Amino acid sequence: MPEQPVLIGAPLDDACLTLEQLCSACAVTPEWVCSHVLEGRLHPPGDRPSQWRFGSGELTRVRQIRRLEIAFDAEPELAALVADVLEELDRLRAQLRRISPG
Repeated sequence: MPEQPVLIGAPLDDACLTLEQLCSACAVTPEWVCSHVLEGRLHPPGDRPSQWRFGSGELTRVRQIRRLEIAFDAEPELAALVADVLEELDRLRAQLRRISPG
């Protein structure tokens, strides 16, 4: 039997994006991200923008907030609040599936 190649990779949850990579992936400006961080709507680790790293959860959150801001002409605070509620709903649904799978 021929030997199969071994694929090595990192799970998406472990991947971190820089500010520039996040902006590119989400079609937002660094100013948009900085504003949302300063207002407490995003929480990257690090003290300065050059130190910020964003995981897959933050990537999803940025896309969701931006989509809400555009689609509903929502204020950033409202878009972030709706994103919080949707994240909590997803978390509760996952918990319910673990408790009663079926």
